[in-house]
Amino acid sequence: MGTEEWKDLECLALDTGFSRAAVLDCATLELRQEVREMCAANTCGMYGKNLACPPFCGTLDECREQVKGYGSGIIVQTVGEIEDSMDFEGMMEAEAEHKAHFYKMAELLRRKYPDVLPLGSGCCTVCPACAGPEGSCRFPEKRISSLEAFGIVVSDLCSRNGLDYYYGPGKIAYTSCYLLKQI
Repeated sequence: MGTEEWKDLECLALDTGFSRAAVLDCATLELRQEVREMCAANTCGMYGKNLACPPFCGTLDECREQVKGYGSGIIVQTVGEIEDSMDFEGMMEAEAEHKAHFYKMAELLRRKYPDVLPLGSGCCTVCPACAGPEGSCRFPEKRISSLEAFGIVVSDLCSRNGLDYYYGPGKIAYTSCYLLKQI
């Protein structure tokens, strides 16, 4: 990715409201079975319920096939303030802020890069209630799978691309990325 293209993407990310942004080298993406197995443990309650989550988002091999051909992109973060590790309300506020920025930037990027692959934080929330598992996705062109659904360890992805993952006590970071083919 050229310097000018990167600066444009970084400005877009920061103008959209993200706290941090970093160049993403898609060669650093590692899709791991252990992460998918954590999804299957259903800690978040979305396994088999949200159409952008496993098993509906495809096998790990199918996810690898989707990622193939992407060379670069951008990692974005929203770093929020929390009172302590039990501040669930603060965590939810930071997550909602991150998702709002994430969906907005995804729409902006789709105009310039129609084949962008956005990978978010947490399950897809494009619809107030997912049609799955018995229904079909109402907006497949807007559906967002998470980094974890693709088997990606977020802390590893950040460190491999020069972005912090942990910002200390009193902070929480939500991380997502956009994969781009044509830069």
